Amino acid sequence: MIHDSEDNSTQAYNYCALPLAAYACRPDLSRGRLIEEPESRHRTAFQRDRDRIIHSSAFRRLKDKTQVFVAHEGDHYRTRLSHTLEVAQITRTLARCLMVNEDLAEAVALAHDLGHTPFAHMGEDSLKICMEDWGGFAHNDQSLRILTTLEQKYPLWNGLNLTWETLEGVAKHNGPVLQAGEAATRANLSVALFELNQKMDLELHHYASIEAQVAAISDDIAYNNHDIEDGLRAGMFSLEDIAEVDLIGEGLVSVKKAYGTTLGQKFLISETIRTTMGDMVDDVLKTTKANLKKVNPQSPADVARAGIQIVSFSEEMNEKVNELRKFLCARMYRHFEIERIRLKVEKIIPDLFHAFHGNYGLLPEHWQDRVEMAGGETDLPARARIVCDYIAGMTDRYAIQENERLFNPSFGMK
Repeated sequence: MIHDSEDNSTQAYNYCALPLAAYACRPDLSRGRLIEEPESRHRTAFQRDRDRIIHSSAFRRLKDKTQVFVAHEGDHYRTRLSHTLEVAQITRTLARCLMVNEDLAEAVALAHDLGHTPFAHMGEDSLKICMEDWGGFAHNDQSLRILTTLEQKYPLWNGLNLTWETLEGVAKHNGPVLQAGEAATRANLSVALFELNQKMDLELHHYASIEAQVAAISDDIAYNNHDIEDGLRAGMFSLEDIAEVDLIGEGLVSVKKAYGTTLGQKFLISETIRTTMGDMVDDVLKTTKANLKKVNPQSPADVARAGIQIVSFSEEMNEKVNELRKFLCARMYRHFEIERIRLKVEKIIPDLFHAFHGNYGLLPEHWQDRVEMAGGETDLPARARIVCDYIAGMTDRYAIQENERLFNPSFGMK
């Protein structure tokens, strides 16, 4: 972090509120940005990344994007934004306990879902099918595309011009993308990742930083637990049903032991979920500290070359988490109410895509301009990508409205 001249007497750089471990990423040792720019007077490079993500248009749109339930079904269910904030909260807890950079970890957590379509994974599945002949689609890759291309808030560049460490974290938070010795080609990489890696070597055959790994496992902890709460609220299963899952059953036993049998259902549910989340966090910290002791990394480079995902659940916890996922898949994600939404989404997304791709004159004017700049009538793959960008960026509400505008004959005609 660069300080003003009057701060020169206190040149002991403060990277975060607590000392950092040797394997943590330091902002003063960042590999930099695609486009050089002066450092902030008051924030580290990773703080600046985090702030740029929070101020992005894509981040704001997450408030009206589905997590599991379409937003209009109730104000109490998670949206993609509230999910992201919960991931960031767990991320900061784990990062601090592991003495790694909280700001970088939080930046990756806040950015990891920016590329999600409207209607959650149902929308993504539909858009994937639409893009099969035009380079494909994945929400992780779309997050990178937003960060490097689609956000247009700065006069000197497209995207947010984030640091190498934040972009690497978004690209590789789930582990290496390529096998050792495998070449980075357009055939084996998604669109945005290939383009970015051409400009900035992300070392795709190595593991990501501890900070990015923390963000990835925090995502798992957050969605598994808040999906339980949302599923219970929606009446898709009962607490007794899900207590048959070992992880939840153990938490429920602990809560009843602590509070007795007189605790009301509302508090019984919230305390059980809180206990389960705490158990998962404890397991991650215990397992990760054991992995750190075994690997003994002395730098972020040692983490990248460790050969394992250092931040992880224990094998026992992994089995319990997988059991929980199977329960949620069967009783929630495939519930008939969700399947009815899926049926609608499988019509809304393709109808929008084929209409806009077949006649880009139906797009708003500034999106038509993008198509013209990319080749207009002649470059069908480029047109498909721009249409995909437009649809992927929609909120649930806006996608429904666009579908109404295009296909309801009486819409706007009264």
